[in-house]
Amino acid sequence: MEFFLGFLIFCAATTSALPALGSGNLSKPFMNTGHTPWNAGGVTQFPIHSSCNATQRRQIELGLAEAVDLAAHARDHILRWRNESEIYRKYFGNGPSMEAIGAFEVVVNGDKNDVLFRCDNPDGNCDLEGYAGHWRGENGTKETVICDLSYETRRSLSTMCGMGYTISGSETNTFWASDLLHRLYHLPAIGQNWVDHYADGYHEVIELATENVTLSTHDSETLQYFALEVYAHDISIPGIGCPGEQHGDKHEDETGDANFGESQPSATTATSKASSTTVDVPANCHTHEGGELHCT
Repeated sequence: MEFFLGFLIFCAATTSALPALGSGNLSKPFMNTGHTPWNAGGVTQFPIHSSCNATQRRQIELGLAEAVDLAAHARDHILRWRNESEIYRKYFGNGPSMEAIGAFEVVVNGDKNDVLFRCDNPDGNCDLEGYAGHWRGENGTKETVICDLSYETRRSLSTMCGMGYTISGSETNTFWASDLLHRLYHLPAIGQNWVDHYADGYHEVIELATENVTLSTHDSETLQYFALEVYAHDISIPGIGCPGEQHGDKHEDETGDANFGESQPSATTATSKASSTTVDVPANCHTHEGGELHCT
C-alpha cells in the first residue's frame, strides 16, 4: 500500500513538472489562432474584364476552360509516361520531364490573380487587319486583349481532328484552347519570363527537340504542339490522333493551311515581310504571309 501511494505521488510530481500544452512554442491541436489561412486571397478562375459582353465572356470562359483541360491532359500524359512516351520524346527529346510538367501545371493550378482578359480596344490594335488579340506588354503586363477576329475563327477542342485539321499541317491557334495557352504564357504570372519563342512552326519545333533540347521545355510553340498532339492521340481519336505529315516526310507545303490563323515567324522572316507590306507594324507585332499581323 505504501509503495502504491508513493508511486502515485511520484507520477503527480512528474506530471506537474511537464509544460502545459499551449505554453511556450507549443499549440493546442485544432485551436483557432485567428491567423489568416495560407491561401487567403488566392484566385482560382481567370478574371475577365467588365468590357466583355455576355457573349464574349461566355466564349472566353469556355476557351479558358478548354485551355486548362488541354494543359491538364498534357501534364497527366507526362506524369503517366514520363520521357518513355514516344510523343514526349518527339517534342522534348530525352530531357527530364519536370520542366514540361511545371509549364502545364502552372496553367492548371497556378494563382490567377495577376491575369486579366479584356474585350475593349485600349491600344487600338484591334483596328488593324489580322488582329485576333494581343498581350498589352508595357501598357499592361497583366492584361491580354481578345479582338473580334478570335470570336470569328477559333474552334472548340471538340472539333479536334475534324474539318481537315492535323497537328503538323495546321496552326496552333486553330483552337481557343491552344491560342489562349499561348497568350497565357506571355503573361509574367504564367510564363514567368521563362516560356518564350524559340521555334517557328511544327518542323522547327521538331528540330529544336534534337538540336537544342534544353530550350524545348520552355518554348511556347513546343508546349502547344505537344499538348495538341497528346490530346488528339489520347482523347480525340484514342491511339491514333491526327498527326499529319511527320518530320522527315516529303512535303509540299511547310506553312500549313493559312486559314487556320497566324504563326510565329523568325525575326528575319518578320523583318522581310514587314518591309513588303503597307501595314504599319507596332513594336510588339510582326507580319505573316499576305500581310497578316500577329502581336504578342
